[in-house]
Amino acid sequence: MNLRKTLKVNDRGILEIGGCECTELVERYSSPLYVMDEQYIRDVVRAYKKTIETTYGNGNMAYASKAFCCKAIYDIMREEGVCIDVVSGGEIYTAIKSGFDLNNAYFHGNNKLYSELKLAIDNGIGTVVVDNADEADMIDELARACKREQKVLVRINPGVEAHTHSFIQTAKVDSKFGFSIKNDDALDMIKLLKGKKNIRFAGLHCHIGSQIFDKKAFALAVDVVTDYVAYLATEEGIEVQELNFGGGFGVHYAEGDPKYNVEEYCDYVKLLTFALKDCAERKGIAMPKFMIEPGRSIVGEAGITLYKVGAIKDIKGIRKYIAIDGGMTDNIRPALYDAKYEAILANRASEKCDDIVTVAGKCCESGDIILKDVSLPKARRGDILAVLTTGAYCYSMSSNYNRNLTPAVVFVKDGKSAVAVKAQTYEDLIRADNALDYKD
Repeated sequence: MNLRKTLKVNDRGILEIGGCECTELVERYSSPLYVMDEQYIRDVVRAYKKTIETTYGNGNMAYASKAFCCKAIYDIMREEGVCIDVVSGGEIYTAIKSGFDLNNAYFHGNNKLYSELKLAIDNGIGTVVVDNADEADMIDELARACKREQKVLVRINPGVEAHTHSFIQTAKVDSKFGFSIKNDDALDMIKLLKGKKNIRFAGLHCHIGSQIFDKKAFALAVDVVTDYVAYLATEEGIEVQELNFGGGFGVHYAEGDPKYNVEEYCDYVKLLTFALKDCAERKGIAMPKFMIEPGRSIVGEAGITLYKVGAIKDIKGIRKYIAIDGGMTDNIRPALYDAKYEAILANRASEKCDDIVTVAGKCCESGDIILKDVSLPKARRGDILAVLTTGAYCYSMSSNYNRNLTPAVVFVKDGKSAVAVKAQTYEDLIRADNALDYKD
C-alpha cells in the first residue's frame, strides 16, 4: 500500500486520511462513502506546476476533469492557477457554475455536439481540441456569432502504442481519437482549419493512453510529434505554437505497481520537458508552449472508498466471500477493466492479514466483484473496509444500476471534513420519473 503522511494507520490502529479517522467519517456520513484528500491533490498539482516552471518555463497543466468532476475540484484548480480540460456539456456547465474561467479550459471530444460547442464558445472557452472534421464549420459559425477568433489545437495520432489495457490505448493508428500523421489526415485537417476566418490554429495535441508506467513511450511520443512539427514548418510553412502531450501517468493501485511520492510523479513531467527541449534544439524548431493534462495521477491516490461489511459466505474449500454495501455501481472498473485494488479494514488496520477473501458487491451480477483473493484480517459484519486509490473514475463512472444510490463525496483536510457532493436520496432517484400520459 502506498501510504503517506495524509493516509496512514494511526496509533489506535485506525486508518486515517487527511487527519480524519475513517470510522468517524462513516459514522458521520454513512457508507458507501467516497473520501478525497484535499492536501494531497494540491500537493501534486503544485509539484507539476513548479516542475513545468523550473524545467521548461512557458507552459502549464490542465486537470483532466473526466477523472473526477464536481464544483469543489474546479475551485481547487482555480485557486492553484492551473487549467482544466473538459469533455462534455455537463463538465462545461459544472465549471461555469463553479466560477471557473473557461478561458483556461480545453474542450475535448471525438463527437462534440453542436449544443456543447455553443455552450463552450458562448462562455469563452479558451481552446477547442479538434478531433473531427465536422467540427470546423460549427466552430467557425459559432465563433463568428460571438465576434471572436476561436483558438484550436488538432488532436493527432502519432501511432505510439502504450503498453496498457487495450480499452485505454488511444494513440494507435486504429483509434476513434485523433488524426493520423502517418497519412495526410492531420495535415488536411490543419489546412481546413487555417482556411476558416474565425478559427486560429495554434498547435497539436496527443494523448497516447492511460495508466502508463513505461516512460519510454512518452519520450517516443515527443520525438515523433516534434518530427511532425519540423515537417509542418519546413515543408508546409505551418507554425506550431503549442504542444499538449495529454496525460496518462500511471498510479499505484495494487502490488506490482510502482509506489511514487509526489516528487517522483514529476519525473513524468521532467522526461517530457527535457525531451521536448532536446528535440526542439536538435531539429531546429521554435520552442512551443508546453501543456500536459494529468487527471488520474492528481486524484487517483487522493481518494478512497469506505464500505461496511455485510454478509459473509464461506464456501468450504472453494472461496470465502465478504459482501459490502456498495459494488459495481460505485466502482465499475474491476468489472469493466479487470482493475486491481488494495484494501484494508479501516477499523482494524493494524491486525494481521491472515484471511484470504473475495470482496463482492451487492448488485445482482455475478461479476460484481471489487477484489479477488485478497488478504485481510478475519472480517466481521459491521467492519469498515477501505478500498484505496479510488479517487479517479469511480465517482465519475458511478451509476444507479439496480436502483442503488450514488454515495456522497467528502473532502478531508487537517482533521476536518466537508461534503463536496451530497449522497443521493430515494427522492433524487425518482425525481425524473413520470407516469405515462400519452398525447395524440
